[in-house]
Amino acid sequence: MGAGPSASRDARTVPGVQHPSTRDGFTFEYLGFDGTDLAPSDYRATWDYQRAVHARVVAGEVGPQVLYVQHPPVYTAGRRTLDTERPFDGTPVIDVDRGGKITYHGPGQLVGYPIVTLSRQIGPLEYVRRLEQAVIDVLAPLGIRGGRVDGRTGVWLPADDGRPERKICAIGIRVSRMTTMHGFALNVSADSVGPFGNIVPCGIDDAGVTSIADEVGSAPALVDVARDLEPLLARELAFALETGAAGRAARLPVEAARA
Repeated sequence: MGAGPSASRDARTVPGVQHPSTRDGFTFEYLGFDGTDLAPSDYRATWDYQRAVHARVVAGEVGPQVLYVQHPPVYTAGRRTLDTERPFDGTPVIDVDRGGKITYHGPGQLVGYPIVTLSRQIGPLEYVRRLEQAVIDVLAPLGIRGGRVDGRTGVWLPADDGRPERKICAIGIRVSRMTTMHGFALNVSADSVGPFGNIVPCGIDDAGVTSIADEVGSAPALVDVARDLEPLLARELAFALETGAAGRAARLPVEAARA
């Protein structure tokens, strides 16, 4: 089992938290932004930073946050991952506290970590559906017809032209004290797809994995996709602006997700 995030690591060492964007009451942080695009940010350091931001949101010190990041190559395994689903060549895996199974993060993939407080009306499943909708809507102007598959989380493309159903965006979350962590991973460049062949992604062995580039022939910059997602996430997660800090500390942790 991989270790959890290091309590001793200073989360402030996550590079490039520069000039966060504020939109409709949300703060969007671009971790590793180098002035052009998102440079890769260490997974464990980012995980620590997530936890620090989560604590501030729970305490009511800040409003809803979305962290955008690109990671160097890494496999992460949710709580339901089986040994048979891990990398076939023994590549190390980081075991994480989200739901779901194993997935890959790496260059060419836009990862988003919304940290928002849910409500009694908006629970974990509805929250996941709203993340899916934001991604579906950001893909549409690119000519990509994303959608959902019954019984499976994430954003999928339908079987066509001899190709199977294929996932373009994975989602895996944790909800603690009614506030979310982890999030979505959208494959943008073709480079983000190959390493999925070394695992059983999300425990699903009868479907494919794809990217924006694989579908339309070119890949936009990650930061451009992230910016296009800002208003869509703000719209879908607008409920978070009404979920105040009062009473959060007394609520029991809730954990949920499927990847």
